[in-house]
Amino acid sequence: MSGLIRLRSFIQAMTRLADTGTDERRWLDEGADLLRGLVAQDDWLPAEMAEAGPTYRQYLLHCDPAERFCVVSFVWGPGQRTPVHNHTVWGLVGMLRGEEVSTEMRPGAPMRPGQVDRLRPGEVVAVSADTYDIHVVENAFADRVSISIHCYGGNIGAIPRSVFDPTTGAARPFTSGYHNRAVPNLWDRSRELAA
Repeated sequence: MSGLIRLRSFIQAMTRLADTGTDERRWLDEGADLLRGLVAQDDWLPAEMAEAGPTYRQYLLHCDPAERFCVVSFVWGPGQRTPVHNHTVWGLVGMLRGEEVSTEMRPGAPMRPGQVDRLRPGEVVAVSADTYDIHVVENAFADRVSISIHCYGGNIGAIPRSVFDPTTGAARPFTSGYHNRAVPNLWDRSRELAA
């Protein structure tokens, strides 16, 4: 199995998980196993969803029609990083290429760093509004692109969230959106069937 078949299979499995009325703990456990399987192979991400830009890029790969979850590729140019931000929903981050560093930020003035995760290809970590929701993420490399695949418990590009001033802890609202205008066509099976 390669190409978009792998991504399609992952989305189908996540949809079956969503259909069970899953609670957050189950998403974080079973969804993490599914994501680990997806990022174990690097032969499926469309090239247009892997392009770096002047800032990090967030490409929507799929959003469940009921917005129960979404799948996003994050493309980190050399040395790029996010502002300190939250999610307000559960999230899973799986490393596909390169490495990234996620540093939990604890509220206060100034905000204090907490848990630090360095993700390598194939590894998955979770974020949750109940535990580890505020962080800053950066490409671990100053000389190459890194790509991570994220799943969130909603349509993350349309969820009102916050960015934080690390010195004062002050929150400012933001909604991230996405960098792409189209999503991969997972459902055209004509090439597979012709083979």
